[in-house]
Amino acid sequence: MAGLDFAEVPVDPDDPEQRLELLLLSPSVRVPRLSHDGVEVWDTLAIANYLNETFPDAGLLPTERVKRSHCRSISGEIHSGFYNLRSALPMNIKAQHEHFKIFSGARPDVQRIKEIWSECLSVYGGPFLFGKPTMADAMYAPVCTRFRTYAVELEPELDAYCDTIFAWKPMAEWIKGALAEEDEIIELEVEF
Repeated sequence: MAGLDFAEVPVDPDDPEQRLELLLLSPSVRVPRLSHDGVEVWDTLAIANYLNETFPDAGLLPTERVKRSHCRSISGEIHSGFYNLRSALPMNIKAQHEHFKIFSGARPDVQRIKEIWSECLSVYGGPFLFGKPTMADAMYAPVCTRFRTYAVELEPELDAYCDTIFAWKPMAEWIKGALAEEDEIIELEVEF
């Protein structure tokens, strides 16, 4: 999205040697992590902001102040919130759970995300949250995969938004890579 060529390095969190290497590269021992021109950045929102500063013409944030503030706000909200959604609907692009029942703690998260998407699509006209793709779409893209995996019922305009996300070139490439992954996280393969 920012136009930065990159190499993805898969990490197995269960491999003690890779975990140690990850600790040396990322103090939080979490991914993603970006290494660029001698700068080490971890944390999704920090990476998005770094890319926006480094590639200001990439359009990661809208140029108009009010729109940009809104984009930052909802990006921050997905970054720091929705814990129950993440717990109840773990990301697993390969799985399909057609009759999944969302537990009550995650329902408010699902509802809030629907509200965010509906408002943005209504105010800014779609097809992305702010018209054109921004960091907010990158931050919410994994939610689209969760909603598809767990057959979360969406209003037609929200389903169309997820279709837009899945057709978006960076996302389509990411999904293709994920589907080609041979390693599996056993915990995510359990039927709920």
